[in-house]
Amino acid sequence: MTAHTALSPPANSRNDGLAAEITKALGHPVPAEWQQALHAAPRHLFLPQVLWLRDGNGGYAPCDRGSDPERWWAAAYSDAPLVVQFTEEEDGYQVPSSSASAPSTMIRMLEQAELGDGMRVLEIGAGTGFHAALLSARLGSERVVSVEIDSELTAQARTNLAAAGHAPTVRCADGAQGWAAGSPYDRIISTCAVRAVPPAWLEQTRPGGRLVIPWNTAWVGYGTLTLTRHPDGSASGPFAPFGSYMVMRGQRSGIELGRDVLRAGQVPQVSHTTISPWAVAGNDLDALFAVGLAVPDVWHSWDTETNAAHTRLWLADDDATSWATVDYDGHQTDTFRVSQHGPRRLWDEVEAAHRSWEAAGRPSVDRYGLTVAPDGTATASLNLP
Repeated sequence: MTAHTALSPPANSRNDGLAAEITKALGHPVPAEWQQALHAAPRHLFLPQVLWLRDGNGGYAPCDRGSDPERWWAAAYSDAPLVVQFTEEEDGYQVPSSSASAPSTMIRMLEQAELGDGMRVLEIGAGTGFHAALLSARLGSERVVSVEIDSELTAQARTNLAAAGHAPTVRCADGAQGWAAGSPYDRIISTCAVRAVPPAWLEQTRPGGRLVIPWNTAWVGYGTLTLTRHPDGSASGPFAPFGSYMVMRGQRSGIELGRDVLRAGQVPQVSHTTISPWAVAGNDLDALFAVGLAVPDVWHSWDTETNAAHTRLWLADDDATSWATVDYDGHQTDTFRVSQHGPRRLWDEVEAAHRSWEAAGRPSVDRYGLTVAPDGTATASLNLP
């Protein structure tokens, strides 16, 4: 373990509050080794001068350390994710592309990894370097490798880590390929979500080793997968009900409804359903997760500005070949109008997934597991042994 890095006075006065927030989120005290790691990796050293905080209107507003120091320091030592980078899309919109994860979520992942002295770890997604610093504080910098696809973030992570007194190996590379030069690893921990486990990660994990991976489907980004690597190169393990991370860049969908899916002259098939659109796309994370696991390439968005209905739920697939809508007229809550177009009947698929989930007793996220073959082919199961 690296030597303790002293906190600056403002950070020191806030660190106890952060520990209390993390304890509340975890439901138990922060384990001693991670308390020490948090002190050896002051979070403010891994944050930029300008943070992007929620503005209360669905967007983000800048918070500059120089002009608004109290708000900046409060954010830095809050148990909340903080956006640190935006990327401009082809349509001109800027979307968050990197964030500093909520500390409690990071501690949960580290607990899932069950790290032991002497282990070697590969981290996918260096980001600001904070997670690599925690790993370095726990295991020693020489046992930690971190890869980051963004060259600017890679350079900044190295700078941040050095400022905190840590020196893990940080490489600019595509995280989907892992880092074979340092394999095999006892643990692989991803700080970005995936929709499919890259085969390289299985190849680079020793038999008996663990992989801790935030999960994502087109329907919902939620859940954390913990896999154990088997001697035959496959891996299996359960999901846990926490974690919402940005998707690995190579697995993001660039499909847009108006640009790629809807076309003039399309005539949908019309029907009705008794299942509320909020039942499958509302606030029930267990339902959202189950639907996403069953139809992983179907996504949705809400529309409250259309003249066709009071509220409309849009569905589309990642291939941009099919779409569907479910309309609420503002009055009727027993039935909802459904329109579907394309070779797939997307609402029928989502409705079937929801009915199966209900028939199974509305299982929670942690009742599901995943088995991944050496080539990355995955099979989900309920009540994984």
